[in-house]
Amino acid sequence: MTQPPGPPAERRHDGLSLIDVVAQSVGFMGPVFSVSILLPLLIGVNAAGRGAGAAAPLAVLLATVGMLALGWIVSAYARRVKAAGSLYNYVTLGLGRRAGAAAGLMYYGGVLLLGAAIGPLVGGYLHDTLQAEFAIEPLPVWGWQLLLLAGLIAAVYVGVEFSVRSQLVLALVSVGVLLVFFVYLILKVGDGNSIKAFNPHTSQDGWAGIMFAVLYGVLLFTGFEAAANLAEEAKDPHRHIPKAVMFSVLAAAVFFLLGTYAQVAGFHFDLDAMTKAAGAPLNTLAGGGPGGYGSTTWGRLVELVVFLDMAAVYIGVSVSATRGVLTMARDGWLPRPLASLSSRRGTPSGGTVLVGAVYLAVIAMSDLFPKLLALPGAPSYLAVYSWFSTFGVFCLAAIYLMMAIGAPRGLRGQASGPVVWACSVVGVLLTAGALFGSVYKVPAPTVYATYFALGWFVVAVVIAVVVGRRQDRR
Repeated sequence: MTQPPGPPAERRHDGLSLIDVVAQSVGFMGPVFSVSILLPLLIGVNAAGRGAGAAAPLAVLLATVGMLALGWIVSAYARRVKAAGSLYNYVTLGLGRRAGAAAGLMYYGGVLLLGAAIGPLVGGYLHDTLQAEFAIEPLPVWGWQLLLLAGLIAAVYVGVEFSVRSQLVLALVSVGVLLVFFVYLILKVGDGNSIKAFNPHTSQDGWAGIMFAVLYGVLLFTGFEAAANLAEEAKDPHRHIPKAVMFSVLAAAVFFLLGTYAQVAGFHFDLDAMTKAAGAPLNTLAGGGPGGYGSTTWGRLVELVVFLDMAAVYIGVSVSATRGVLTMARDGWLPRPLASLSSRRGTPSGGTVLVGAVYLAVIAMSDLFPKLLALPGAPSYLAVYSWFSTFGVFCLAAIYLMMAIGAPRGLRGQASGPVVWACSVVGVLLTAGALFGSVYKVPAPTVYATYFALGWFVVAVVIAVVVGRRQDRR
């Protein structure tokens, strides 16, 4: 069986606790950010015009089943492998060294551009929120984007403890506030609460619409495996990483189900009302205007916690990117300088420089060429986020698929055969469907992101073959 490359003799510290590695997965997923923007896609306000309607919580529940299967596979691998490359190493075990290398290049390319997509978005969101709510503009959009990027690079360079604990604080505050609001919303709905949110007949498109919405449900959980990227820096990785992955999926599932149900119930299961508020459904419910259950203060508080969760995602994705670049370069698939560590901090200096350069380039593109990826009625930073995040999510779904395909071979003798096969089949069906959904009836220019992702995979395969042959000749 192909063995994944092991960590080098010299390593960074290994003092991260279970809570720290949980924070990495939760920070990457960004539960508040996700639940605030994905409801319209789940109900059917998307390019295909199909969805689960008021049965969106049922679609999330079904997506949870599939993500638990993938989570179990990641956890089973994590009990065996202690390496910062996580899914790259897992695909290597299941499908071989070259397939693992191609998967790793695609995965971390996707993670890198997913993080780069958040930079323009979080700066633009902060600028526009301050302008809309308080009529102030301390900095232009690009000024906020550069300031937040500088803070991010500092956090990643200073050390992983600071990074993951920053994510933990940001996530706890934002999730805590929304949990209170969701419970309050459900209580305010009162007798209007109903189990029809979990009835397939509630969907205007029936089971077809629900299964299509499951594809968007997968997006809610993207990044659940991020804890595994810190395997070399955890105190007890073979115990803590599996627990962190499964706990993150379960905790996120509860939050997503509660949040999706609360929003659907808050709109009284009325698809027309949800569609009209599709631009910002959570803000509509939290505000004091028509259809709202809160006040101006609540509305602003929700805007604040969404920003805090965006910041947590920004950090979480970037931490994963630097660790992945380190591992791929260390194993010879990327230029060796990218494997360098800071002599003072022990953090991946090569990966941090690459992250900073790529993120800066995407911010510059967003501000200097606003029409390049323009979407009707959307600011340039939102269009850039839509394009690059589509690229990133496609890359992540592709490696989930490869990991699921290789699981029966990679976990042979390590876990129960029937369970492995069951999780593998569920994972393949779910991720293959998600990949199909990222192409089906998606308009330009967003669909071009998927084509570029496929092109990047071809490049990754070529690199894996060429570099692999050179390594074989040594």
